[in-house]
Amino acid sequence: MSIYLDLSPELEKQLSHEASVLNLTLSEYILRVLSFRQAITNPPKTGAELVAYWQSEGIINSRPDITDSQAYARQLRHEAETREQA
Repeated sequence: MSIYLDLSPELEKQLSHEASVLNLTLSEYILRVLSFRQAITNPPKTGAELVAYWQSEGIINSRPDITDSQAYARQLRHEAETREQA
C-alpha cells in the first residue's frame, strides 16, 4: 500500500535527520516509527510482557558475539570508570 503524506518542511527535515542517524531511508524510518506505536500506547506491564516484547523485536539474542553477558558488563563498566575525561 502506498500513502502520500504532506509533511511540513520542518517535520520532514527532523524525520530525515533522525533516519540518517540510524542509517535508514526516510520511508524505512517512518515505517519503524509507526510500527512502535502499539508499544507506546500499550506498554508492557510486567517483566514477562517486557521480555516477550524484547523477543518479538529481536533485541534478546541480538548480540551473538557476547557469550558471557556478565563479563561483558564488567568490561564495559571498567572501560567507563577508567576512560579519560575530555
